[in-house]
Amino acid sequence: MSKVKYYYDPDTLSYRKIEAQKSRKYRNISLFLLGSFLFGLLGLTILLNTNFINTPKELSLQREVKNYELQFELLDRKMDQVEQVLANIEDRDNNIYRLYFEANPIPDEQRKAGFGGVNRYKSLEGFNNSEMIISTTKRMDIIQKQMVIQSKSLDEITVLAEEKEKLLAAIPAIQPISNEDLTRMASGYGWRSDPFTKARKMHWGMDFTSPKGTPVYATGDGKVIRADSNSSGYGNHIRIDHGFGYVSLYGHLSKYNVTAGRMVKRGDLIGFVGSTGRSEAPHLHYEIFKDEQRINPINFYYGSLTAEEFDNMLRTASQENQSLD
Repeated sequence: MSKVKYYYDPDTLSYRKIEAQKSRKYRNISLFLLGSFLFGLLGLTILLNTNFINTPKELSLQREVKNYELQFELLDRKMDQVEQVLANIEDRDNNIYRLYFEANPIPDEQRKAGFGGVNRYKSLEGFNNSEMIISTTKRMDIIQKQMVIQSKSLDEITVLAEEKEKLLAAIPAIQPISNEDLTRMASGYGWRSDPFTKARKMHWGMDFTSPKGTPVYATGDGKVIRADSNSSGYGNHIRIDHGFGYVSLYGHLSKYNVTAGRMVKRGDLIGFVGSTGRSEAPHLHYEIFKDEQRINPINFYYGSLTAEEFDNMLRTASQENQSLD
């Protein structure tokens, strides 16, 4: 119950009851309601723009954002590990594999180059975490590009390794006849005395003494390109093209065990020792060509000699004596 208020009337010398004016009453009510509305609006605005009160949906979204941020941090750590492993592979690729197979190393500028031209990450801009997302995406793109480049490099190394394997099999790397005691090497590569004219002349191969009919073996994989007696001085002879610029020649044979066009492997029987052509006695004359130039065959016997045996043969081959052809 509201209090009743009075005022003193000097005219009547009595107290009279104060009657509230309706207009003032309505004004007070209006001001109260307006103030309440403005205060409530202000409070609502403050609450909507602060984290004091969140709806369940907002709380759920905040948890998801925190989880995504954690996942990005874990992804960054994994990318650090991937970059370390990839850097190790790239280092081995440049300094071991490509060096061994005589291939040019891939520069870091090419391996770690970015992407020019159009902004690839424009669609990721404008978000609260755009900087983090764009940075992570760039790292992933660069890692992916590095992996593609490394994959192509390893494909190239695989091809080079296969070629290297073919080269090692093709190089004439054994002696053409059985010479375990190293006593059959009669004359080496270099200036020698001609057995017929006694004049000093260049001897372009190595002579191996052996009885007529002794087996002669292919010194490397290749294709027989000649097996005839149509080359002056060599008599019955065989030439094998080993590829990579290498050709081996076997002269003064008594007979052949192969024909032109046949593919042979290192160690295959191709003919027999004889003394046909310009020859003083039964022996095998052996030559090696590299890019159509004659070279010393003794440098290719690493496939069948120890270091000590090679030194002994080298001393014998270096003696300037009389050749057998």
